[in-house]
Amino acid sequence: MAKKIRSETEKALMNVSRAIVLISVFFIVLVGILLSLLFFPQGPAVFFPETGSTANATMLAASAGSTPGTISADTWKAPDVSTIPAGKSGEMIRYGKELLAHTSNYFGPKGSIAQITNGMNCQNCHLDAGSRLFGNNYAGFIASYPKKSGRGNKVEPASERIAECFERSLAGKVPDTSSKEIQSILAYMKWMGKGVQKKQKLFGAATEKLAFMDVAADPKKGKAVFILKCKRCHGIEGEGLLAADKKEYTYPPLWGKHSYNDGAGMYRISNFAGFVKNNMPYGATYQNPQLTDEEAWNVAAFVNSQPRLHKDQHNDWKDLQKKPIDFAFGPYTDTFSEKQHKYGPFKPIKEAHKNQSI
Repeated sequence: MAKKIRSETEKALMNVSRAIVLISVFFIVLVGILLSLLFFPQGPAVFFPETGSTANATMLAASAGSTPGTISADTWKAPDVSTIPAGKSGEMIRYGKELLAHTSNYFGPKGSIAQITNGMNCQNCHLDAGSRLFGNNYAGFIASYPKKSGRGNKVEPASERIAECFERSLAGKVPDTSSKEIQSILAYMKWMGKGVQKKQKLFGAATEKLAFMDVAADPKKGKAVFILKCKRCHGIEGEGLLAADKKEYTYPPLWGKHSYNDGAGMYRISNFAGFVKNNMPYGATYQNPQLTDEEAWNVAAFVNSQPRLHKDQHNDWKDLQKKPIDFAFGPYTDTFSEKQHKYGPFKPIKEAHKNQSI
């Protein structure tokens, strides 16, 4: 009988001990939460060893501080693929779209036609084969040519502009502009911009021009944005992600020898910032951006501070008055440094140019 009582007493004491432990753990967790709310009202700080910077949960949240874009009544809309005509003309248009969407399969390192590019696809920069709003689309491309190129200081046909993309964005060689491939790309672009008139203003064409910041874009802050929101797809070293067939990239490299060279339009951070603001990270749109303007400028600065192939540009922008203020290579008509022309602040440069023209 005494044994039975002792056993029951021991069990009761064990149950009481467990209850005390559980209550203690709950109390400690509760105190931790209260202290966290007291000292970190916006969430605990996260440290990024790569940049030496910290950010709290509110700062790191997608869309934090981003303002949804408003669609204008005159917004450009890509034609439906069901309207592509039948016959030979339709075949050309479809082939042109295929070439833009999967350029590397035809002209990349393992291309079936030629091996003359870095492995990127045209639609890596011209999203959805050039049909997306503010995704560097082809809305007014054909309607704007032939035109005088400020960069080349000569009148160019549309075919020559495409050739330049092979040299710069695809860091490769110029294909024969009279070939079936280039003519098919032109046919697709013409269909894409059907109905668009020369000099017609189109809302949503090309990329958005973000307002200049009062300070220079910061590559260090941009690295924190990249680590948080970009590296999952593009890789910590900006190397991109090759598709299973190893012929093209599912997500393109952002620097290095397989990315665009420093003569490409994306090397100007105003172009890159406007592009990522409305399209990155994956799933972002003009109506639902996931980056603030500041984040877009900074991540553009970071990406374009990384190593990439160099293109000789001494013949570009011979007319210095027409050289973009965010073109990273001198000479200039002003006294600002190449660094400021690359990262900003751009407002003083713009004001100086305005005074020059008076």
